[in-house]
Amino acid sequence: MSLVSSIMAAAEPAGCKIRITDKGLEMLKFETQRFVEEEISNISMPEMRGKEGRFQYTITDVKITELNLTHADLRFIPEVGLMFDVQNSSITLSFHRRILYWFFYDTGNINASAEGVNINTALNLIRDDEGRLKINNITCDARISKMKAKFSGTLGKVYDFLASFLTTGMRFILNQKICPALDHAALVHVNSMLETIPVKTEVDRFIGIDYSLIDDPLVTSRSLDMNFRGMFFELRDPNDTLVNTAVEPIIRDYDRMVYLALSEFFFDSGMFAYHKAEVFQMHIINEKMPKDLEMLLRTTYFGVIMMMNPALMDAPMSLQLAVNAPPKTTIKTSGATVLMTAIVKVMVLPPGQPPVQLSSLTMETKFNAKVSVKGKRLAVHADLRRFKIYSNQSALESLALIPLQAPLKTMLQMSVVPLINNWTKRGVRIPLADGMDLIEEVVEYHNGFIVIGANLHFSKGLREMISGSMSLSKILNLKLPLTEKALLIDECVSSKLNQSDHFKLCGT
Repeated sequence: MSLVSSIMAAAEPAGCKIRITDKGLEMLKFETQRFVEEEISNISMPEMRGKEGRFQYTITDVKITELNLTHADLRFIPEVGLMFDVQNSSITLSFHRRILYWFFYDTGNINASAEGVNINTALNLIRDDEGRLKINNITCDARISKMKAKFSGTLGKVYDFLASFLTTGMRFILNQKICPALDHAALVHVNSMLETIPVKTEVDRFIGIDYSLIDDPLVTSRSLDMNFRGMFFELRDPNDTLVNTAVEPIIRDYDRMVYLALSEFFFDSGMFAYHKAEVFQMHIINEKMPKDLEMLLRTTYFGVIMMMNPALMDAPMSLQLAVNAPPKTTIKTSGATVLMTAIVKVMVLPPGQPPVQLSSLTMETKFNAKVSVKGKRLAVHADLRRFKIYSNQSALESLALIPLQAPLKTMLQMSVVPLINNWTKRGVRIPLADGMDLIEEVVEYHNGFIVIGANLHFSKGLREMISGSMSLSKILNLKLPLTEKALLIDECVSSKLNQSDHFKLCGT
């Protein structure tokens, strides 16, 4: 990346920010500890053969049977990432022995315990080239201070002197195995899970959202802060997007496990994309047209119709609504509002003939917008707060429209507002990994941005999340449109596939 592009990237304001606090890390610690225990338990130990004095031995079937990571800690490393630290813990192992001493041959089991197990692992977190959070490298140091073994069998006590020799070798091998296992777990498995967090993804058939990181995560002793682009785009023309000139959101608190901050730009870019996709258009006709409203329209424009063509008097009437500019979001401490302006064409529809325009009106509306989060999805619910309509042709006509204000407002509440909420109530996914949800959320409105504080809930264990991500990686690598990939992912998650197809595609 050139110096100029680096400066431009650094200057780009964030539309969305996420802070994970040390309280959130405390919950993640339990899942991390379980995951590390499973990774160490799955370490493959080599067969040991050798000769010591008159003893010839073979050690096989080395298994880690129990781990007690009693003193584990997960914390932030400022300007680096995360530290997982294990101190003064223990590991229990079982071996199978075959020993030849002179002419005596003996087999049996060995139970060994490693004590003073210390593991120190540092994960460096960065933004990769795609704008995704990634573990760049891992620094690991593992040490086992001592190991002891207890022989069983007929000659168990005779072999006790071999224990020191064997456990020294086993301790050396185990020391060498722990860090590579954790390196692979972090750089392969955990990174594959991070790949399930959406960077650029479709919201519906009209728009998508860009959650790419605009810079490396900021790590302090108390939190991990991530700045996302947080920008919607139209799928047909993803490069024509809104320029972010909004106030950048600020997160000041640390009381909750996680904080999500969204600027006015986040919502405005969504409105801009929907406007480009021509979603905010509606034709009020036939059964959609309230009878009392149609009667008022016919009465209001009686003179116009008679001047044009009296034969049109009995023809059906319609309203064509089209938002003429992207709606604008305003966020204040009192709440969020959306201003929307539309052109309303009053039409008469003579059978078998082209529609005839009677008038062109401007409709100004103001909506209250209530933001909510459920699980991983952010939704907005709109309520009509203010409504005004006036003629684009004359002030006199605007006066004549006064009787239409109330029925038109009712029509909006019954037809247009549900249309808007139909697209916004589905919600958009926030950038969290599969199996991780927000609960107990509290929404706070500030001047120019919204901050949502919440706690974390794991619907899956870290191992299950990683197993699922490995399956999702298969789908993500398929050469298919994003919409088809999204459907396949949904089928894997919801188990809609039959058992054979589920195993082939989803891997489980």
